[in-house]
Amino acid sequence: METRERARLNAYWRNVAQEFTPSALPSSLLVTHLLPERPAFVRAVGAVSRLRGVLPKPKSVSPSARREIEAAFPVDDLSRARFADPDAALAYLEARAAGEPVVLLDVGGYFAPSLDALCERFSGSVLGVVEDTENGHRRYAERGKLPCPVVSVARSPLKEPEDFLVGQSVVFSTEAVLRGRGDILHGRPALVLGFGKLGSSIARLLHAKGVHVTVYDIDPVRRTQALSQGFSVARYRDAALRSAGLVLCATGALSLRGEDFTELKNGAFVATVTSSEDELELSGLPDGYRKTAIAEHNTRYETTGHYFYLLNGGEAVNFLHGASVGPFIFLVQAEIIAGVHALARGDLDATMHGIPAAVRSRIAAVWLDYYNER
Repeated sequence: METRERARLNAYWRNVAQEFTPSALPSSLLVTHLLPERPAFVRAVGAVSRLRGVLPKPKSVSPSARREIEAAFPVDDLSRARFADPDAALAYLEARAAGEPVVLLDVGGYFAPSLDALCERFSGSVLGVVEDTENGHRRYAERGKLPCPVVSVARSPLKEPEDFLVGQSVVFSTEAVLRGRGDILHGRPALVLGFGKLGSSIARLLHAKGVHVTVYDIDPVRRTQALSQGFSVARYRDAALRSAGLVLCATGALSLRGEDFTELKNGAFVATVTSSEDELELSGLPDGYRKTAIAEHNTRYETTGHYFYLLNGGEAVNFLHGASVGPFIFLVQAEIIAGVHALARGDLDATMHGIPAAVRSRIAAVWLDYYNER
């Protein structure tokens, strides 16, 4: 990042932090992708809260960004297992913020399995959770009764530009890996599993590249939306898997179980938009499959009479090329900062919440002052 760009970014975050600094700073724990531009956002979180721990998503860490963050804040390893075990989750929270009011800033519902224990047994108080992703939103919403407020920015209108551009980056990276082995997208029918914001973006971009796209979604409403936009919609998922040369998993949940891989067309490529632990049940792959790295970020799984390719080990394929969506990511990150402010007030009930429209408008206006070039 050039000096001028860095100065503009830092000025933007100073403005956002000034707008949303609580009267009394809570403590916070932050789950985040540590991409190259992320330290400025992390510092903004540190300006509106006492940031007690940064937990980088394991497959999306820039070494230089990590070094920069480690110079200012504690950085700890993140795993599903750490927060799936209530005792381990509680021990971590006590070690980092014993006796303090804490906001949990989440990306993917990591705190959801242990949230009851954290709220009931922590020596301080859990003011609530801010969740960034659709996958995480579902993890909290599916719990039913919540022990604390959850502010979700996953379905915010300010996230729509990011979702579209993430879809674009997924298609770019998928094509780049295929080209790296002398292959191309064209002539390879694609199946998009999931027609939410990311899946619909991926489908549109593949179509624009001349790829024949079929969509499957468990939600009949989304299937009708896909049909209305001109896409083929699979009636049966297994049949669609057998005919697709490229499968892009964009459900935000479990897309392919172990037995599903055996239905794939020989030579099919599989890519995901999120972590393999969320989208793929590779551990359930039947015995007999051999795994061979045939090129950078491209692995062949093969058994007698059947083979398929997995891109980037099943992790989000767009992270191979930085997963950049430009300054549009700063919109929803500012909403996360606004979520800290909302939870610090202490007046939200223990349900799911969004950021109010008036607050989103203020964020958009500030962002436009810095990033509308015309």
